[in-house]
Amino acid sequence: MLDTNTNRPELPPEIARRRTFAIISHPDAGKTTLTEKFLLYGGAIQMAGQVRAKGEARRTRSDFMKMEQDRGISVSASAMSFDFGKYRFNLVDTPGHSDFSEDTYRTLTAVDAAVMVIDGAKGVESQTQKLFEVCRLRDLPILTFCNKMDRESRDTFDIIDEIQENLAIDVSPASWPIGMGRDFMGTYDLLNDRLELMDRADRNVVAETIEINGLDDPKLAEHVPEHLLEKFLEEVEMAKELLPTIDPQSVLEGHMTPIWFGSAINSFGVQELMQGIANYGPEPQPQQASPRTIAPEEKKVAGFVFKVQANMDPKHRDRVAFMRLASGHFKRGMKLTHVRSKKPMAVSNPVLFLASDRELAEEAWAGDIIGIPNHGQLRIGDTLTEGEMIRATGIPSFAPELLQVVRAGDPMKAKHLEKALMQFAEEGAAKVFKPNIGSGFIVGVVGALQFEVLASRIELEYGLPVRFEQSQFTSARWILGDKDEVEKLVNSNKQHIAHDNDGDPVFLTRLQWDIDRVERDYPDLTLSATKEMMV
Repeated sequence: MLDTNTNRPELPPEIARRRTFAIISHPDAGKTTLTEKFLLYGGAIQMAGQVRAKGEARRTRSDFMKMEQDRGISVSASAMSFDFGKYRFNLVDTPGHSDFSEDTYRTLTAVDAAVMVIDGAKGVESQTQKLFEVCRLRDLPILTFCNKMDRESRDTFDIIDEIQENLAIDVSPASWPIGMGRDFMGTYDLLNDRLELMDRADRNVVAETIEINGLDDPKLAEHVPEHLLEKFLEEVEMAKELLPTIDPQSVLEGHMTPIWFGSAINSFGVQELMQGIANYGPEPQPQQASPRTIAPEEKKVAGFVFKVQANMDPKHRDRVAFMRLASGHFKRGMKLTHVRSKKPMAVSNPVLFLASDRELAEEAWAGDIIGIPNHGQLRIGDTLTEGEMIRATGIPSFAPELLQVVRAGDPMKAKHLEKALMQFAEEGAAKVFKPNIGSGFIVGVVGALQFEVLASRIELEYGLPVRFEQSQFTSARWILGDKDEVEKLVNSNKQHIAHDNDGDPVFLTRLQWDIDRVERDYPDLTLSATKEMMV
């Protein structure tokens, strides 16, 4: 494994064997199924559940929220750790649905690489493109898996061209498909000169592998029918001439993506992809922070919270903060400093997630993701360290694109509703604004489906039926600038002002004209569509 910075010291072996990555894709490209198969090969589960399979036995293990199980979509990012050979994989599953993209953006701050899943029939879709842009901003290395090759899919060269053109990244094939749709029988592993054949009968079986010495080995003809073999040899010949060979350094720098072809539902091509993550994926990388960068090999522990999940276990009103360890060797029971409040905090029962099961984490290393159960002390963007006042940076919060007023079905339960809303705001599931004038709360989200999820969660987790109503406002902007100027704006525009759950002032707008007017009248203030979490 090549190191991006040659002058960095070698990592301790425990840290160097970690691979922390997220899977990104458009909804329905097969991300959750791929996650299942990863867990299957990592020995974390015995039988992969299919997203839409019947019966409790086959519920997918990585979707724990009731709505996710009913709809077959992933709504919240969950983290899983498992071993693969000598490597430790930390996989962060991200919501594929575009209405939950903010959660995904934040998740990408906590990983060192991304696996991009593309549907063989549809190629690069809009959501994939958006998420790819975020990876680009962070220079994340990307490995690509072209899924659903056992269905009618597009020409292999077309798919590769589309990735190169739309995403402006070099593509190097690590495997090449033989046949497609009904004729799809497997792939040829270009990195190891091996023929991989798919077993359609049993979806949980590892593919059969046949060692081949180069493409002119007569053994190929024994396993591949003539009409497919001819086309395949012609394509590989062209691919070798037209496409670059894999350059590990270029992959680490985010300029090149290796691509594997397969079918996650048939467990095919998944192991080769996992081996690729082990070989070409980066070791834990330094983390941006202020006043200095945190390096993984540092002895002192530092970590940051990138996600808070409330009520993971409906029986206990718990909140779990997902923390990415940026440096050091963490041991259970350690006292860490909570940088925002400057208070010490004993982490006595941290958890590791193995699909939907959790176990106590006795120890963890830089690169790992642990869950810290707490009662609201930890928020997104918080940093925990062994004493040094250092703060992880670059964890964004975005202005909501849809605003609605929320009301409790029973007016006597307004206090309960406030508590529920604050919990979801801290979790990052929605923005909650308290207008300065009038009662009630305005809830802001990025996508309409989030209102449904919130209403169903408030009812399930708090027993409170609520209704959402149209708001007169269409968007919200954080007001940044000199305190006196901010106060001047607040006092003269009371009907537009609200405060978010951190107490920061927010300007609610009806039209672009409102924003233009403030920018004209208050040139020293900025109306910002993003806010860095929990400064």
